[in-house]
Amino acid sequence: MISERLSGILLHVTSLPSYGGIGDFGPAAYAFVDYIAGAQQRLWQVLPLNPTGYGNSPYSALSAYAGNPMMLSLELLVEAGWLTANEIRGLAGHDGPTDYGRATAEKLPLVERAAQRFLHFADETQRTRFESFQQKNSAWLVDYARFTVLRRLNGYRHWNEWPAELAAHDEAALVTFDAENREALDTEAAIQFLFMEQWNALRAYCMSRDVRVMGDMAIFVSYDSADVWANKEVFDLDEQYQPIAVSGVPPDYFSATGQRWGNPLYRWRHLEQHGFDWWVARVKRQLELYDLLRLDHFRGFQAYWRIPAEEETAMNGEWVEAPGFALFDRLKAALGGALPLIAEDLGVITDKVDKLRCDFNMPGMRVLQFGFAGRGAHLHLPHKYERNTVCYTGTHDNDTTLGWWRSAGDADRKNLLTYLGPLNHPNDVVWAMIRCAARSVASMCIVPLQDLLHLGDEGRMNTPGAPENNWTWRYQPDALHPDIALQLRHITEECDRDAYVPEQELPEAAPMPPQALADQTGEQQGTAPGQ
Repeated sequence: MISERLSGILLHVTSLPSYGGIGDFGPAAYAFVDYIAGAQQRLWQVLPLNPTGYGNSPYSALSAYAGNPMMLSLELLVEAGWLTANEIRGLAGHDGPTDYGRATAEKLPLVERAAQRFLHFADETQRTRFESFQQKNSAWLVDYARFTVLRRLNGYRHWNEWPAELAAHDEAALVTFDAENREALDTEAAIQFLFMEQWNALRAYCMSRDVRVMGDMAIFVSYDSADVWANKEVFDLDEQYQPIAVSGVPPDYFSATGQRWGNPLYRWRHLEQHGFDWWVARVKRQLELYDLLRLDHFRGFQAYWRIPAEEETAMNGEWVEAPGFALFDRLKAALGGALPLIAEDLGVITDKVDKLRCDFNMPGMRVLQFGFAGRGAHLHLPHKYERNTVCYTGTHDNDTTLGWWRSAGDADRKNLLTYLGPLNHPNDVVWAMIRCAARSVASMCIVPLQDLLHLGDEGRMNTPGAPENNWTWRYQPDALHPDIALQLRHITEECDRDAYVPEQELPEAAPMPPQALADQTGEQQGTAPGQ
């Protein structure tokens, strides 16, 4: 249950206009926090921060635990002394969409170089922190480092195509592998340490500005991931390590054949017999990163759509119940109290799903865009809300509010104008929707930054089912105009969403906002150890 009335902004880290061609934890992130804090926003919602696999989707990660190396700020690595200013000169700039291919080719080698220098030149205090990080996270870090190095050595093929003993996660073979690849494995561990140092510093800065961070966790994990490779007993695989059945959702109004996501399913009975330890560890890790955590596809914790692996679509699946009540009971006991979780309960939700959410006092989600599609959609309109709700104008999977309005049918437009009143200008629909969300009884109100910036479909982050042009949107460096923040602040204050957030325990790293750089393209002079 959320006690305060809060509002915030949805923006993934990769959408920041950071130097290097992809958003990261550097100066642009700190400037964004300052901006939303000045607008009296007390929440920053991000998408999963894990290293991405197929299609660069944050929901298709190579690890459910590790951080994405691309989110490390090169500028902060220069300030720390692990890179020189000259080394980062000439990379992709702050403008334009994310170019994952270029970032992989140009930025990732520099991150690896910085980690290697850290290993060689870190002082005693830094080494002590690194060793403590390794010990605390050994349960996932060791296998993640192995997975990353093995994947690279095997031409980025799926783990089931590696040499048989390594695909099987044979301990004897891995001992030999570890000895032969010690430097590469240590480099991957150091990258994860530097990721946590920069993220903890940014989170501490958020706390100093009374901004909480909401994370996001996919219910399923990717087949091509360190998690499945190292924990095969947790997943529904055959003797050749192939999925027996996969995840998805059945046919509905939006898709005649449903959605076949393809993730391996869990062996829930095995998990329950082992006290859900795998899930407890996963959620605890997420709550080290965030203040609040959104659970994607919450419906799957009550029952999931099981599709035989040989099926090409999601049509011939079946609903299978999951032990959600037992799982959340265990999580509640392990976390020592209330669960800081938010249920993504969009779509067709049954009474049993509602009961699971309500029994554990989790806020559900409502999306204003959905509310104008007819009487059956009115649960997404404010007069149907309850207090324990998170209201959105739209999400990362929707078109922007302005893009949606421009493409909406006559009936949807008429419904909106009936509910919100006439507009002086078509673009006024954006502020009208923001005001509507802010005025609602919902305890949390979240607006995608694209809506705040009044962007059309050019600002869309993701189109589900589309194979290309997703996850690349970044805002322009000069987009955060003070007049926008001022108007949002007035709405926030008038709707009593400017609550003070009490002080919280800081992450391990102390606040460390980046110093002003003379030129963020590399004019600041600095020398890395050994240079």
